[in-house]
Amino acid sequence: MSLLVVGLSHRSAPVSVLERASLAADTQAKLLQDTLAAEPATEAAVLATCNRIELYADVDKFHAGVAELSTLLAQHSGVGLEELTPYLYVHYEDRAVHHLFSVACGLDSMVVGEGQILGQIKDALARGQELHTAGRLLNDLFQQALRVGKRAHSETGIDRAGQSLVTFGLQQLAAGADPALWAGGRRALVIGAGSMSSLAAATLARTGVAEIVVANRTRARADRLVEILQQGDDTAVRARAVEMSAVGDELTRADIVVSCTGSTGLVLTADALADALGVTLDAAPEAPAVTAVAPAPDDVDQHAAWVENGSAASAAHAGPATPRRVTVPAPSTGPVRLALLDLAMPRDIDGAAHRIAGVRLVDIESLAEASADAPMAADVDRVRTIVSDEVAAFGAAQRAAHVAPTVVALRTMAADVVAGEIARLDGRLPDLDEKQRAEITQTVRRVVDKLLHAPTVRVKQLASEPGGAGYADALRELFDLDPQTVAAVSRADLNDPNRGRS
Repeated sequence: MSLLVVGLSHRSAPVSVLERASLAADTQAKLLQDTLAAEPATEAAVLATCNRIELYADVDKFHAGVAELSTLLAQHSGVGLEELTPYLYVHYEDRAVHHLFSVACGLDSMVVGEGQILGQIKDALARGQELHTAGRLLNDLFQQALRVGKRAHSETGIDRAGQSLVTFGLQQLAAGADPALWAGGRRALVIGAGSMSSLAAATLARTGVAEIVVANRTRARADRLVEILQQGDDTAVRARAVEMSAVGDELTRADIVVSCTGSTGLVLTADALADALGVTLDAAPEAPAVTAVAPAPDDVDQHAAWVENGSAASAAHAGPATPRRVTVPAPSTGPVRLALLDLAMPRDIDGAAHRIAGVRLVDIESLAEASADAPMAADVDRVRTIVSDEVAAFGAAQRAAHVAPTVVALRTMAADVVAGEIARLDGRLPDLDEKQRAEITQTVRRVVDKLLHAPTVRVKQLASEPGGAGYADALRELFDLDPQTVAAVSRADLNDPNRGRS
C-alpha cells in the first residue's frame, strides 16, 4: 500500500483560494482520468467540498507522486502551482488513512462532528467507481472511512459539538435568560451560509425569532438556506436572502447578528456597527476587559479548539501547546440594542465592538472563558481513540491482503501438482477403480493441505504486522512462484464487480 493524499482545506488555505480552487463535477472527472494517466498513480479518488479539495492516489513513488498530484490539482483548479503550493498538505500511507478517517468522523470539519461529510465521501467513492479510477485500495479505504464515521456518530456524542457551540453562544447572548424567551419576536441577521451559519439559522428559527435575513458572498447559497428555513415544519419564521453589500442596511434593522464566514479579514468593523446604531465609536464608553490564561489550541479544528481546550486560537496553529494570555472584553452595560455572536475563526467581528454602547459581543474566545468545562472533550477523545484503532486495523488488513494473492497462487500451484501426479498415477495404475482412485486423490490433497496450512496461516499473520509486506516476496521466492500468476490473481480480485460495493 502506497496511499498518498495531496489537498487543501479551510485549515490550510484562505477562503479566497478555496473558492478559486473549487472543482465542478466534470472537472473532477477529468482530474481523475488525468491522474490515472500519470505514471506514479494506479488508482485515484477526489474529495471536493466547499471547504476542501483532496486528491487520493495509490502511487509507486512518493516524491514523484507528490509532484504529479500537486501539478494536476493546480492545472484543474485554475490556481497556479506556485500560488497553490504553500496551502497544500501531504499525507502518506498510515497518515493518509488517519486523515481520511478523521475527516469522516467530522474532526477536521469547520463544524466539529458534522455528518454531511459522510455523504460527500460516499459521493467521492461512487464517482471513482463509476469512472473506474478507484481500485482495491481506494474502495477499501473509502468504504472503511464511511463505517468509521458512522461508528463515531453512533458510539459518541461528537455530532452535538456544533450544536453545543451555537446553543451555548445564544445562551451567553441571553445573559442568563431563556434563549427562546429572549430571542422571541426579534429580527436576526445571519452572515454566511456554510455549515455553522446554517446551524445557527436553524437554531434561531427554533427559538422563535420573527425574521432571519441571510447574507452571503454567493447569493445562490443564501437563497438555498432561506429555502430550507422556510420549508421547516417546526418553525414559522420569515426568511429572506440579501447580497453582502446590503449588510450595512440590514444592521440598522437587526436585533441579533450571527456571523461565521470563514473570511480571513473582518466582516463587521467597529465603525460599521457604530454607524448602524447611530453612535460615535470614539465617544462610546469602554467596558473593562478581563485577562485570563487560556490553553493553546489543539490541531483538530477552529471550533474543536473551544470544544476541547476552552481555547479559540487559530486551528492552523501547530507545535507544542503553551499557555497564552487572551483579553476577553466584558459586555457593555445598559440596554442591549444589538447582540452579536461571532462563531468564526479568525474572527468576523471587530473585538472593539464591545466599546459601543448597546452592543453585546460574544465570540469564540469569550465562549471559551464562559465555559468552565469542555463538555465535548470526552467525545472528541473517544472519537480519536476510534480513529487510531481503526487505522491500525485497516493497516493490518491491507498488509494481510497484500500476501493473499501469493497464498492463492501457492495453493493453485499445489493443486496443479496434485492433479499432475494423479494423472501420472492413472497412467501407471490403470486398473484402479473409481473408489480407490478417489481415496488416493483425497489422501494426497490432505497431505498437501496439511503441509501448506501452517506456513500460509503464519505468513498471513506475519504480513499483517508492520513491515510484514516482505513475507509475500519471500513466499514467492521460496516456492518459485510465477509473478504473472500472482498478478493475475490480484487483477481477478480487483475486477470483481461486487467488491467494495454496499
